[in-house]
Amino acid sequence: MNSLIQLLKQHDCSLVVRDKFGSVTTYHQKGVRDLIALLDNAAHPLDKASVADKVVGRAAAALMARGGVKCVWAEVMSRQAVPFLQAAGITYGCAHQVERIVQCQGDDCCPLEEITQSAQTAEEAERLLRTHFEQRRLQRNKTAKPQHTNL
Repeated sequence: MNSLIQLLKQHDCSLVVRDKFGSVTTYHQKGVRDLIALLDNAAHPLDKASVADKVVGRAAAALMARGGVKCVWAEVMSRQAVPFLQAAGITYGCAHQVERIVQCQGDDCCPLEEITQSAQTAEEAERLLRTHFEQRRLQRNKTAKPQHTNL
């Protein structure tokens, strides 16, 4: 795990994954985008993986549980993430544990923490997240201006 933590810090990435075969990959997207993409990957790269992450809140913990992660370390972890990790038998540790994840700017709670607040299981949290992302995608497509071409 120490090598994953070093990569996380040295390469300024958001997520580092060592899969069950020992391959290490770094990721750089904000939020849980990379975790969603990894869940959708047919190769199941999270299954029995070791993960180092910058921030683990309820949403990330639920997605890691759904992916079958074996162990996770986070720079910052919310107390609300712990039940999902424990329920999945994921070994976890962190540099800083906080009550809740807040947005980068301000004191507002992370929207993903709020979206998953009512979820009792990792499965339910994943469903809530996917519904949220799909609604946002549809809203963006609806408000996008049509492009016109002159023939």
